[in-house]
Amino acid sequence: MKDANFLKANNARSMWHPMTAPSDSLNNPPTIVTGASGVRIRDVDGHEVVDAVGGLWNVNLGYSCQPVKDAIAAQLDALPYYSIFRGTSNDKVIELAEVLRDFFAPDGLTRAFYTSGGSDSVETALRLARQYHKIRGEAGRVKYLSLKKGYHGTHFGGASVNGNANFRTAYEPLLPGCHHIPAPYTYRNPFNETDPERLAQLCLAALEDEIAFQGAGTIAAMIMEPILGAGGVIPPHPSFMPGVAAICRKNGILLIADEVITAFGRTGAWTGSRLWGVKPDFTCTAKAITNAFFPFGAVMIAEAVAEVFEKDETGKAAIGHGYTYSGHPVGAAAALACLAETKRLNVIENAAARGTQLHEGLKALQAKHSLIGDVRGGHGLMCAMELVSDRATKKPADKSVLARVQETAYRSGAMVRVSGPNIILSPPLVLTAADVDVILTALDAGLSAA
Repeated sequence: MKDANFLKANNARSMWHPMTAPSDSLNNPPTIVTGASGVRIRDVDGHEVVDAVGGLWNVNLGYSCQPVKDAIAAQLDALPYYSIFRGTSNDKVIELAEVLRDFFAPDGLTRAFYTSGGSDSVETALRLARQYHKIRGEAGRVKYLSLKKGYHGTHFGGASVNGNANFRTAYEPLLPGCHHIPAPYTYRNPFNETDPERLAQLCLAALEDEIAFQGAGTIAAMIMEPILGAGGVIPPHPSFMPGVAAICRKNGILLIADEVITAFGRTGAWTGSRLWGVKPDFTCTAKAITNAFFPFGAVMIAEAVAEVFEKDETGKAAIGHGYTYSGHPVGAAAALACLAETKRLNVIENAAARGTQLHEGLKALQAKHSLIGDVRGGHGLMCAMELVSDRATKKPADKSVLARVQETAYRSGAMVRVSGPNIILSPPLVLTAADVDVILTALDAGLSAA
């Protein structure tokens, strides 16, 4: 490895970082991570901290999951790559499809379409939703509905249904026919409603109003996260997603569950849809499917949707979509090992217990620090604090304040993530009670410094 001075001097010289301006990486050198073990990461200067970000929501089993590493190594020796485009397949993707079918059976999902990651999975589901309606003779169903504050990746389709201007404005005009309804965001919403159940009903009414305005026969699908993640960890009232599903069914609109973050135990349930008792038509997955050790994803498809494609006699069901790395055998091997370990460890139990501990700890910090306007979580290991400069007006805290919290927390033992006015926490699902204490102590130090 090159020495620390070389790495720091050259980080932004020859590459651009995602999700930031090129000048920012030059003026504010990032933390350079060079090692990891368990739930901890180590930087180029040898400083080690608990990774309260979990990579990017995806290192559910921590950085030392040997079964996944072994599976990758073995597969590289056996078959490092072969495509699954028409006419060829490989053994690992077939084996994985059966495992995924069993895993998602309670969600009513029985077929897999493989992708290279979350944005690819969203793009795939959006496309297949339109094609489904064309096969059925409803070619006019081309529009999409989604939630404000929702995040669905960075492809043009995903950016178009995204509900955050930060991922849209620089790339507009985007895909036409994408319409957004208010999210059940209790802390900030256009209805000034603070009761979660009442807010859920108001947002559902807004959905019905938008469908009536657009015309149900023009809408292909509604896409939503069971719990909004990158938008600031916004858990809805338990009535919300079932209400969305019922409205979609009534109007012939497909429901796409974006579970790139929430699938495989993050919420304390095996899927976010299962948490709310909903069976979607498509579920987008990636991230934790390989514990982040290999770029891989899968769109899971409901039996009723699959039958429309498989029984088609019109010639419209040929899928003109796919990726070079769809069904990569190394990724499939990694996923098989990861899912086996995920189930063996029964991570939903620890995610629920440690998530409760983390959420209660954040509530205690809120009572101590006036910077914290809102604390969100309570469903597994996805939590957030929204920082404000004034609780009465809910004015968001300055970026410099959030940076100070993040920097001091890092020096005090925990990597946390800043997104807008939010400090987002999504640690590995295998962390211990002592690890949670480290995170809370580090945040306390960061808030005190700010």
